[in-house]
Amino acid sequence: MPHFQSEGYEIAYSIYGEGPSILLVHGFGSNGKVNWVDTDWVDYLVRAGYRVITIDNRGHGKSQKIYDSDAYPSSEMAKDSVNLIKYLGLKNIAIMGYSMGARISAYVSMTAPELIKCAVFGGLGERMTIGMTTSGVIVDALLAPTLEEIKDKTGRMFRIFADHTKSDRRALAACMASSRQRITEEEVGKIDLPVLVAVGSEDEVGGRPEPLAALMKQGESFVIEGRDHMRATGDKQFKQSVLSFLERHYPV
Repeated sequence: MPHFQSEGYEIAYSIYGEGPSILLVHGFGSNGKVNWVDTDWVDYLVRAGYRVITIDNRGHGKSQKIYDSDAYPSSEMAKDSVNLIKYLGLKNIAIMGYSMGARISAYVSMTAPELIKCAVFGGLGERMTIGMTTSGVIVDALLAPTLEEIKDKTGRMFRIFADHTKSDRRALAACMASSRQRITEEEVGKIDLPVLVAVGSEDEVGGRPEPLAALMKQGESFVIEGRDHMRATGDKQFKQSVLSFLERHYPV
């Protein structure tokens, strides 16, 4: 994977296909390959005529691992996505993030609207502004010596996923300690570009999509029926809703 320098860190990225560009920002504990390639998102969007760019967020995948939680507020992590767009000489592109990646994409949309044509926030609805209450148990689960010692359901889910992706759990713990910062309703309300908020109907982590979409002037919501936080990522309904959204706001 190629790398570039962003805010003093080595950040990995990949590019697939040709056409209008869309940047995909993965969720916590994941990486570009697991979140977007293995779920067939990249192939799906390339076949639709888009140029797909994936980024490995700092502390994840092939990007530099950092063990200082001060490096991981989502507002700071968003700088890597902004810097990558500029590094590639792009503007007016689409951006799609899942879970933590949705929060990062929101910050990109707020701080660099001149670079973004439209956005998709997947796997994170009302929890973006309400905040999360499970960060502490997730950090504890990531740092626990063994999976057997973890009793909390959410903590086990994230630990199992981190082990599955062969992630650096100490870096993830530092990330979790600060990356789940709350965005105010007023801040979200200032996002004035087309945004699709898509969350699974059984997703207790992300919350409902409708309240978040309603805060934005051009917000739309979509419920991914029958899916929870982990199983919604590559869902066919999700893909179809995103492609329909892109065809209306960012056509090939």
